[in-house]
Amino acid sequence: MTNNQILRQIRYIFDFNDDKMMQLFALADYPATRTEISAWLKSDADTSMVKINDDKFSCFLNGFIVEKRGRKEGVVLVNEKRLNNNQILRKIKIALDFKDDDILQTLKDVNFGISRHELSAFFRKPDHKHFRMCKDQVLRNFLYGLQEKIRPNEEEQASTKEWQDKKPRGNFNKGRR
Repeated sequence: MTNNQILRQIRYIFDFNDDKMMQLFALADYPATRTEISAWLKSDADTSMVKINDDKFSCFLNGFIVEKRGRKEGVVLVNEKRLNNNQILRKIKIALDFKDDDILQTLKDVNFGISRHELSAFFRKPDHKHFRMCKDQVLRNFLYGLQEKIRPNEEEQASTKEWQDKKPRGNFNKGRR
C-alpha cells in the first residue's frame, strides 16, 4: 500500500475534513496546506495526484497520535524519514490505544486471522531474530477492519434502519387472555 492510499483510508474511516487534516499535520509541526492535502488525496489514476513522502506521512501519523492520545510532557515527536508497514501499524495502534487483542479482533472481524505470535513479530526490533515485516495485506485488512468497526457499510446501516422502522413496537400480550 502506498502512503496516499493509507492516508485516504484513514481520512475516510475517521471522516476527517480538510481543516481537520491540516490540524493533524500542524500537531506534528508541519504546516500542510489545503492544496497539498488535496493533491495527496487524489485517486492514483489522477495525473495531478502527488505522492506523499514518508517524512510528511510520518507527520500526519504523529499528529493523529497527538489528536487521539494527547501530547506527552517532555516527549519530542520524531518524524521518521523512512516508514514501513510495521511503523505505520504501530503508530495507528498507539493512536487508537489498541492492545494486541484489539488488533487481532479487528483482523478476525474481516476474516483475516493471524496468531498473537505473528502480530508480536511485527512490533519487534528489526534486528531481533523473530522480527517479521508487516505485509501490505495485513495492513490493508486491518484498515478495512477498522472501517467496518468505526464506519460500517452504509447499505447495512440502511437495511438495519429499514428493519427497525418496520419492527413492531409495543406490548403484544396486552389485551390477550
